[in-house]
Amino acid sequence: MMTKKRYVLVGSGGRAEFFYGALATDFKETSELLAFCDINQTRMDYANRILVDKYKYGAVRTYKSNEFDQMIEQEKPDAVIVTSMDRTHHTYIIRALELGCDVVTEKPMTVDEKKCQDILDAVERTGRNVRVTFNYRYAPHHTKARELIADGTIGKVTSVHFEWLLNTRHGADYFRRWHRNKQNSGGLLVHKSTHHFDLVNFWIGSQPESVFAFGDLLFYGRENAEQRGETQFYERATGNPIAENDPFALHLDKNDHLKAMYLDAEHEDGYRRDQSVFGDGINIEDTMGVLVRYKNNAILTYSLNAYLPWEGYRIAFNGTKGRLEMNIVEQSYVNSGGKKADEGALKEKTIKVFPMFAAPYEVEVEVGVGGHGGGDPVLLNDLFGTPVEDPFNRAANHIDGARSILTGIAANRSIQTGLAVQIDDLVKFHK
Repeated sequence: MMTKKRYVLVGSGGRAEFFYGALATDFKETSELLAFCDINQTRMDYANRILVDKYKYGAVRTYKSNEFDQMIEQEKPDAVIVTSMDRTHHTYIIRALELGCDVVTEKPMTVDEKKCQDILDAVERTGRNVRVTFNYRYAPHHTKARELIADGTIGKVTSVHFEWLLNTRHGADYFRRWHRNKQNSGGLLVHKSTHHFDLVNFWIGSQPESVFAFGDLLFYGRENAEQRGETQFYERATGNPIAENDPFALHLDKNDHLKAMYLDAEHEDGYRRDQSVFGDGINIEDTMGVLVRYKNNAILTYSLNAYLPWEGYRIAFNGTKGRLEMNIVEQSYVNSGGKKADEGALKEKTIKVFPMFAAPYEVEVEVGVGGHGGGDPVLLNDLFGTPVEDPFNRAANHIDGARSILTGIAANRSIQTGLAVQIDDLVKFHK
């Protein structure tokens, strides 16, 4: 009989079901979910209802966030899954390590350089393992890009141009939620771009060295709306007649899942999931441009905009033997507002190689099944199933997690100061 690996999960909100749903179904032979931990009892109770009704799995024990140590002592898990608000990740990661557990954490690993250093120090001190769930690494088209580059198809990569578009459905969603406060999320250059900066590190096999950035709030927020001539404003959408015809509004009472997870849980912690994207109090950027030099001398130009007509990205790798282009259109979504498989699902993709002295050609890649371009199921098996040998080394640890967020953290500092930021000035990695 195989001994099942035992897990507890902290943070039972929108991202949690991705993990506990997998543990309750595809990986119940190798893994066991023991408990939920959250600041909000109503939300944990709802997660248990999903476990029972949707996944036919027994309800698990629940612990409030101040009972974390007690949960570890009583449940004795092998690992803690962290899917709480970004600014709390480091608290649970570090304490789990200190109490003898490994950690599986949602990205971003944390939101600033001090918390990042504290995690690096805790891993060194405890000798435990941290996995960061970069599902985009596992998407077949992203893996193919790494393979083409590693095989020398375009020679040595000298520069990368990377444009990411968030549309007015998905992009707007970050401005309704706790993400709109940079203290909570690190802004989109940390919360969202950690995926993208990790991919560049992964693709070109190098690490960021120096970062310069501009960024601003140019579309969302009340002041921008006023300048465009808007005169009607509201604080939250649900039950508000002013929001009835607003295409940016999210009505929690019109989606059973969102109502149960957030609206019915408000009385405990006051969290409102449906704030107006044109309200006051937003201090993250929606328009960002970043310039990065890597330790192998490659240069990245990166842009992220959160209010565009379509969702997806365009990437060009320039090398000493040619150019590789990747154009991707993704399915738009609202977090927890629909099927998990719709999150980052592919709608269109093309990968094209332009050799320096030969005819260009298109590269065919299998279409992955599942969210994030087909990366989600592969990642989940790597975490909870029986991992297969991976020549691409897609499993990401705390070092990968740190290097991905440090580009965004450095970009935030550059936006604030107007100066280039050296990554080595932010944290010290243990040898």
